[in-house]
Amino acid sequence: MYDRTQYILSELPNKSDLLKLFSQKQDLTIFDIGGCEGEDSIRYSRLFPNAAVFVFEPLPKNQQRILETIKNYNAEKVTLLPIALSDNKGVSQFYVSSGHPEEIKENLDWDFGNKSSSLLPPDKHLETTPWVKFDDVIDVQTNTLSDFLVDNDVDEIDFVHMDVQGAELKVLNGAGKHIKKIKAIWLEVADITLYKNQPTKTDIEIFMTNNGFHLAKSSLEGKVGDQLYLNESYFDKKLINAFINNNKVFFIFRNFFGGSN
Repeated sequence: MYDRTQYILSELPNKSDLLKLFSQKQDLTIFDIGGCEGEDSIRYSRLFPNAAVFVFEPLPKNQQRILETIKNYNAEKVTLLPIALSDNKGVSQFYVSSGHPEEIKENLDWDFGNKSSSLLPPDKHLETTPWVKFDDVIDVQTNTLSDFLVDNDVDEIDFVHMDVQGAELKVLNGAGKHIKKIKAIWLEVADITLYKNQPTKTDIEIFMTNNGFHLAKSSLEGKVGDQLYLNESYFDKKLINAFINNNKVFFIFRNFFGGSN
């Protein structure tokens, strides 16, 4: 789907999972970390109209698009934070991606190249997706999740959507002891170092397990995909086990009929 409006109005791929965890009427706190152009923030605000959605995005061009989208969809409960979350507070280099695949026409309302920008320099990304270029490096403001929560009097986060292109452990380590105050995390993981010093899927799993989270769902396509983690302090074990068992059935079905990762 390469149309911005159609994408925003489409159904979230994790909708059914979220509705098992939260009521649509709840006053949720949702963090969209690495929000890019903010489309997913709008989608979450449409699914949970009473939720306060915080979208973190350090790239100035993307920030402008987010503000425009918030205005276009009257998403008054979506707030832009023009920073990158990391494991330190200050200024960091940010590797800006760009480009467009040759086989797709140019006149689409979709930016293909800006979705790979990262706090980490590219590694195998240059081989796997050669049309994506990393020609610019800029300085961006960074903060830690821990400091942000304290400074803004946020006691708990109901749901985190994280897409930070290899900087997952930077964000998670930056949460410090407040990692215990996050109920559910949906994040992108990889079994390949697309970026230098990128943690692998296994590294993420070890960190999350050590901090009381259970891997409830995994949807990798090849070497890259998304995973849902649930905090055992907030969710009933029966619910967590139901997610885990459903995920096992999904993988058995997919591997039998469609091949394995």
